[in-house]
Amino acid sequence: MLYTASFSKLIDIFSKMPGVGSKSAVRMAYHILSLSAEETDEIINAIKDAKQKIHYCSVCQNITETDPCEICSNDKRDSSILCVMEKPKDVIALEKTREYFGMYHVLHGSISPMDGIGPEDLKIKELLSRIAEGDFKEVIMANSPSIEGEATAMYISKLIKPFGVKVSRIAYGVPVGGDLEYADQVTLAKAIEGRREI
Repeated sequence: MLYTASFSKLIDIFSKMPGVGSKSAVRMAYHILSLSAEETDEIINAIKDAKQKIHYCSVCQNITETDPCEICSNDKRDSSILCVMEKPKDVIALEKTREYFGMYHVLHGSISPMDGIGPEDLKIKELLSRIAEGDFKEVIMANSPSIEGEATAMYISKLIKPFGVKVSRIAYGVPVGGDLEYADQVTLAKAIEGRREI
């Protein structure tokens, strides 16, 4: 046995985190052991605090400590545009651009029959309620360009059409500074499809 039982358990917990491989999990476990008791307590308390205080916004389903969240309660935002995202971290990514000033709705995933995720497992019902009760002019589908993301966007757009609201899809294509010769066929096809007049 290479490690003690408690150290192995710590490694196992870290290795279950997204993007953490076995070597990184071992490094993190050794780092935890090198911390003082106060530093360890600080980490434990931060995790407990986050788990107790963070919940989903009752309006947009994003993570928040207040309800409604800061975005939903900001009357300076454009309440006629709704951007549908897969995950809370997608909202942060779009907010960092400082180019979008509308509202959000977080689905918490994509429809994926292979993984046993159906429409009822996502926040689609809440989205449709918002559209029915709101005064939206446009719904932007900002799902990932994966097969599941595309299928989810198409499914939801069909449900929204009867409300008479414009449904658009974010453009995908060649990144700024990228070379065309290195772009894959799907990326190039999406770039041509999403072209706009200049």
